[in-house]
Amino acid sequence: MAEKYLLCVTAGPSYDTSTHHQVSVNTPHATHISTDLCTVSISVRIQNYHGLPHGSPSTSPYFSHAPHAHDKYSISFRLVPKKSVPGSALVFGNDLDHPIRDRLPPGFGTAFNIFKWAIDPGVDGDVHADKPHLYGNALSSLNVLKVGGKVDDSSKHEDDAGQEKGIEEGGEGDGEKFRKERNVPGEAAARKKWYLGDGRTKEWEWEAGRVYWGDFYNPYLDFNGKYVLKNKDTGEVYFVIVFALIPRDQVDKKEEGASIESPHGDLRGGVATEEKKTCSDGGGQEEFQPKADDLD
Repeated sequence: MAEKYLLCVTAGPSYDTSTHHQVSVNTPHATHISTDLCTVSISVRIQNYHGLPHGSPSTSPYFSHAPHAHDKYSISFRLVPKKSVPGSALVFGNDLDHPIRDRLPPGFGTAFNIFKWAIDPGVDGDVHADKPHLYGNALSSLNVLKVGGKVDDSSKHEDDAGQEKGIEEGGEGDGEKFRKERNVPGEAAARKKWYLGDGRTKEWEWEAGRVYWGDFYNPYLDFNGKYVLKNKDTGEVYFVIVFALIPRDQVDKKEEGASIESPHGDLRGGVATEEKKTCSDGGGQEEFQPKADDLD
């Protein structure tokens, strides 16, 4: 199955994939997004990657560092909100735009409970809905959370979400003081556990104009939908990342900018070459549920 598909990763400010750009996977070049809500720079790393755009590095120095030696992928970002967000409202997780209730494998409930116990106790959602979703509060779901200082220009982009050794838990500038004033533990595991406590997310505010870095990673590949950072109270979306498996026979290797079919609509890209590349939905492709060994 692996030789039949190529992975195309895009990111944008909304679920409308016509606003997306192709992510330059495994490179120091972040994908930049600016909206009325925030400025964000996103980096995606995937171990043993052979997807689009052609010529992408198959790995990243990130995976050579001890904390990530067994991880399969990473989504990291640098976020500067343009208006403050309650700590209880900001969530990170997965969306799907089609039902999967009839495709859930036997024992899914048990597997999900193990996932919650071993990886993210704060995750919750509805996989039986017409549009399934699994979200966790960002304060307890992100593997790494680093807090920086206030910035004068919240629209300025930086590529430091893609630093090679990854983001380290803690603070920078007065970000360390910000954490201590809120009694946030210094270690990532302790911070995640802390924010599973009743009411503690209400003591945090994602302040406008302050820099935050986050990293989400794990040793399991599951590119079967969209990753989203959003305000669950208002529905406002900060960014959406789409992982789409594209049939290889639809990819014109001589002209990568041509439209190719995707299950997620019109995916626009070109970050690596400063040109727009698309993976547009033309219909007619086979139903497919991706697994780890389906990646080239």
